[in-house]
Amino acid sequence: MSPTPTRVRHSLILKLVGVSILLLLIVQAAGFAVVHVGIDRNARLQLARELDNDERVWLRLLEQNAERLRQGSALLAADYGFRAAVSSDDQPTIQSALENHGARIGAAATALLDTRLALRAASLASELPQMPAELPLVVQALAAQPQGSQVAVIAGRPYQFVMVPLRAPLVIGWVLMGFPVGQPLADEMRQLLGVDVAVRVQAGASTTLPVATVPAPVRARLLQPGALPLELQAGTHTLLVRARALPAVGGEVHTLLLRSVDTVVGPLRQLQLLLAVITAAGVLLFALGNGAMAQRLTTPLRSLLTATRRLAGGDYSEPLRHTGRSDEIGDLARSFDGMRLEIARQQAEVRDLAYRDRLTGLPNRERFRQAVMQAIAVQPPLGSTPLAVLLLDLDRFKHVNDVLGYAFGDRLLQAVAQRLRPHASQAPDLVARVGGNEFALLLHGADPTRALKAAQTIVQAFEAPLELNEQTVDLSAALGIACWPGHAADADGLLNRAEIAMYAAKRTLSVVQLYDPALDSSSAQTLTLLGDLRRAVEQDELRLFLQPKVALQGHHTLAAEALVRWQHPQRGLVPPMQFIPFAEQTGFVRQLTLWVFEAAARWQAQPQARALGVRVSVNLSTRDLLDPDLSHRLDDILQRHGVAATAFCLEITESAIMDDPQRAEAMLNRLAQQGFRLSIDDFGTGYSSLAYLRRLPVQELKIDKSFVMGMQSAEGDAMIVRSTIDLAHNLGLSVVAEGVESADILEHLRRLKCDEAQGYHISRPLPLDDYLAWQARQA
Repeated sequence: MSPTPTRVRHSLILKLVGVSILLLLIVQAAGFAVVHVGIDRNARLQLARELDNDERVWLRLLEQNAERLRQGSALLAADYGFRAAVSSDDQPTIQSALENHGARIGAAATALLDTRLALRAASLASELPQMPAELPLVVQALAAQPQGSQVAVIAGRPYQFVMVPLRAPLVIGWVLMGFPVGQPLADEMRQLLGVDVAVRVQAGASTTLPVATVPAPVRARLLQPGALPLELQAGTHTLLVRARALPAVGGEVHTLLLRSVDTVVGPLRQLQLLLAVITAAGVLLFALGNGAMAQRLTTPLRSLLTATRRLAGGDYSEPLRHTGRSDEIGDLARSFDGMRLEIARQQAEVRDLAYRDRLTGLPNRERFRQAVMQAIAVQPPLGSTPLAVLLLDLDRFKHVNDVLGYAFGDRLLQAVAQRLRPHASQAPDLVARVGGNEFALLLHGADPTRALKAAQTIVQAFEAPLELNEQTVDLSAALGIACWPGHAADADGLLNRAEIAMYAAKRTLSVVQLYDPALDSSSAQTLTLLGDLRRAVEQDELRLFLQPKVALQGHHTLAAEALVRWQHPQRGLVPPMQFIPFAEQTGFVRQLTLWVFEAAARWQAQPQARALGVRVSVNLSTRDLLDPDLSHRLDDILQRHGVAATAFCLEITESAIMDDPQRAEAMLNRLAQQGFRLSIDDFGTGYSSLAYLRRLPVQELKIDKSFVMGMQSAEGDAMIVRSTIDLAHNLGLSVVAEGVESADILEHLRRLKCDEAQGYHISRPLPLDDYLAWQARQA
């Protein structure tokens, strides 16, 4: 054989391989160029959307800060002693109140203005050595918009001011408060959204950056004179800048939001590099392959390449060709086809896990939500076929887990799922497990009437007890119902409305509740706050405080009232008035009560507290009193910590008793038999019958602080206090007066033979360690 054909054959193969490699390199280079440009463009579009959201969140934080300032100002304006001091022009008291309240809530400036908005008194923090000259401009701006807030530039720093009226009952003045727009707000934005924040202040020729989360080089660029940049370089990083002007007096204030392009592009660039390495390695291996087999391999490899692209795109339906060959190509094709089938199986399993509850086999919350969205999407514009969502929450499920164990609780949930399945047996109705002990049903073609009938059928099904492992369990549940399109326009709104109705059913003990707009007292913030409260209990963000009670008639019994405070990780110590009323409204107050009682019992079990013998008072709400398991829950806590019931006094308001007198009396009798001391709190503010109260097993009356605080100025309040003390003593009850704010009130109560007193004159509520130190000082 002559050498020429061999050389020609080798030359053609090399050309084929060379052209293939060249084409492959061109395609990869074009792809990399397109991807590079696309990554940069998409990254900037994504950052622009994120900056839009960041801007909305920043403005919302400023609004929330202003609302907190207004609440703090309103609290001072509502203080009876402060209003009395303003009316009588008691300057020392006015100045003291301004200083104390401003220091308590961390205000930089607290001022009292007269009705003509002239300054009467002021308290300034150390950061403001003198009254700001910009104050008249701030007052003028707030007078035009009393419900708003105003930013002012003072000494190169931005401050946020609010102003509320002081009424008695007519407007007798205005309370002005100012807080610095400080670093905590910027840090909160940085923690929440990962966006850098800077506040640029320009007053005259001076430009400052008092608030910033960016490094020093970026600060220097932001302080340069001229227009604010839309984009800047910080070393090797590119930052997009969004500027938002804040209306201010005394200067110009801009909020600058900065996001790095590299944080979005960086990971994708690394992926590009990895793909480049993989491509280069493939090209090298391809070039070193057997040239003689190039023609035979071209067609099946191209087929396999197409198949792999389909696999990468998520298409696993088409089988691979060339699986019937007996050579290596056939083995490779069969391997790829096996991989295709295995990936398809795994993807199906992942989808099933993502949308199905493994314990009960029911769809999970996300699958249920998608089903509701699909059901609404297929409806005509006018929504001719109604939909209903039923949300069911099992009662006392935690108690079942605690007593019978989690394995039994799992079997109980499976049994509940079996009972619910028949109620959604007609396609496309759906039953799902959407939470720990929460289930949901989607009923097609169900208006409110049909939904209520279906809920009653479910309630009847739950009346029959469950028998599992020779254990009989009586089930009860609360159901909330929301219907589309009457109650909500979308799936999320429908689920939220059903949850609101369910909580209303638990709160009113009515078992079934159809959504009504009157139940929705707050909106999305309510649901957010409820989630925050749940997290606060789970992550130990709550704190127990004790407010001392002192004996006025020579007794030596130590007593204190247990109060709860919320140590929020971002907002600091949250006042109880910001979450206790909401907890009472939603029913979450029962969890708070149990938390306070357990925290107090845990403290009572400690040697220092046990040696003191302090009797701790715990408040019970209406929901607590109507809970049939309350006495058992409290007894479990006492047993767990080894504390006697006599170490506690349970305080119940008159209104809580009169909401359901018979049930309340039965529960109070059970608690009294356990050894708890019982007290009627806020006595005199309700409309209860004295004849009925006389039957209750209580040992103490607690006079409402509104009467006690008014003793010095209103003869009627003094008569009520005197009469209440005489009445209680005639009935053999002891008397506690709360709201003691001065030594004169304390002495007056002592002369009236009141047994115990508490109030800020004696001591404010104290953390546990501070309370022990306070008791040590009294010894």
